[in-house]
This record gives sequence, C-alpha cells and structure tokens, in this order.
Amino acid sequence: MQLNQNLQMTNKTWGMLILLATIWGSSFLFGRIAVLEVPAFTVVLLRVGLAAICLWLFILFTKRKFKITKWLLVNGAIIGILNNVIPFSFILYGQKEIGAGLAAVVNAMTPIWTLLIANWFTSDEKFSTLKLVGILFGFAGVAVLMGGDIWLGLTASALAQFMVIMATISYGISGVFGKRFKGYDPVLIAACQMTTSTLCMVPIVLFIDDPFSITMPSTTAIFSIITLAILCTAFAYVLFFKILDAAGAVNVSLVTLLVPVSAISLGIIFLNETLTPYQIGGISLIAAGLLILDGRLFRKRASA
Repeated sequence: MQLNQNLQMTNKTWGMLILLATIWGSSFLFGRIAVLEVPAFTVVLLRVGLAAICLWLFILFTKRKFKITKWLLVNGAIIGILNNVIPFSFILYGQKEIGAGLAAVVNAMTPIWTLLIANWFTSDEKFSTLKLVGILFGFAGVAVLMGGDIWLGLTASALAQFMVIMATISYGISGVFGKRFKGYDPVLIAACQMTTSTLCMVPIVLFIDDPFSITMPSTTAIFSIITLAILCTAFAYVLFFKILDAAGAVNVSLVTLLVPVSAISLGIIFLNETLTPYQIGGISLIAAGLLILDGRLFRKRASA
C-alpha cells in the first residue's frame, strides 16, 4: 500500500486539531458538572440549542452571505443526526452501564471506522500502511492510557456496549459524509447541523426528561452548560468543519485519540492530578501514532 498524499496534515491543521482536542477534552469536565443537576438529554438539548442560536446570531451580525437551499437543509439534517443526535444519545445510553475507561477506548475506535468507510466511499482517502499503523498505535495508546479503568464496564450488557460502538460508527460516517460540504462556509454548516440536532432533541427531552419539572440549577451548572454550548459545541464544530475541509475525514477523526490526552492534561493543571505510568506510556504511544500518521519524517527519509 502506498501513502496517499492527497490530504496531508500541515502545521496549521495540526494546531487546529490539538485546539479542538483541548476544547472537547474540557467538555468532559463541564458536562460532568452539568449532569449533576440537569438531566442528560436536557443538557444535550441546551448544548446544541444554545450553540445554534449563537451561530445564527454570529452569521447575522457579521453579515455573512448565505443561501438556504433544499440541498443544504437535507444534508444539514443528515449531518446533524449523524454527528450529534445519534452519537450523543447512544453514548449517554451506553454509559449508564459502561465504565468511563472502556467508553473512552471505544470512542477512540472512531478513526478506525472512518478509515474503513473513507476507503470504501472516497477516492482521495484510501488505505495506506502509515495510516493503518498510525491509527493502531494511537488506539493502543488510548487503551494503555486508561490503565486498569479499561476493565470497568466489561460486564455491562451487550446492548450498552453495542450502542457505544454504533455511536463511533455514526461519527465515522458523519466525517465521510461531511466531505460534501467542501467549499461551504463552516459557520453555516455548523449552524445548520446544530439547528437540526435541536429539532430532533426536543421530542426526546419532552418524552424522557420531563423538563418542566426540573428545578433551577446552580450558577456553576448554568455556566458549564453555556460553556459547553458556545465553546465546546458552536466554536468547536466550526473548527471541526475547517479541519475536515482542509485535511479530510480520517485526519479530523484523529481528534478522538487526542481528547483523552487533553482531558488528563486539564485534570493535572486544574485538579492537581498526577501522571501515572499507564498515562505516560499511553501518551507516548499516541504521540508515536500521530508522528506515523503525519508521515513527514518518512517522506524526508525517502527523499534523502
């Protein structure tokens, strides 16, 4: 297999990917605070709903040119379902029984599914030896990173584990499907996605969470939900579509390998947590996998 050089990661796209991983890593902290006081599906609804409002206000205030077409509405609805509604709901369901460590490892399967789906349905993101080896290194790194926590949840129901796996497949499909938005304003695509996700989540919340009986949450929980919506969703998905446009579905899916590293790093900085040998080994394997995926060291050796 030959290295596909059509879609390569530049220093700029690596920087955006690391920023995205840092933001989504922080979402675990804000999400954990929010769900202590607000039902999970309601948090998801508020997250995507507030994000949609922020994105449309930004579009209006910056006077960005856009045209709402039938094509954009249909495809925006599909990407919203694939990228938010299905994975958010399935992961929440699975995490009722699956431990956090196992869930993180399963979520890191996203690049593997994306690589398989992209190989089948695209012409510019075919299998390559470096991609496959790099992703496997990264996946192994996430497994080591979680240490003994990976075994938590292995006794959970088969349905719960299946739901989390299906969420990662949905993420993989969404990355490949999102390539059709190439050339579109990423702010507009993110706004359409969030609007669709909001419309889908409304009946789910009304049916499951009974939102009218929820008491007013604390200031900390409200702040966490707002941060989830504006930073971790609205801004993050604009960044996601920028990376997808520049580097392709497989490369943008690598963010799921970096998110656990980001979450652990933020815990060390803000919660005075310490690095364990498992974490050091896992981060090293992930770094090796990303270097392999980047490919520049191998190209320099080949040209030397």
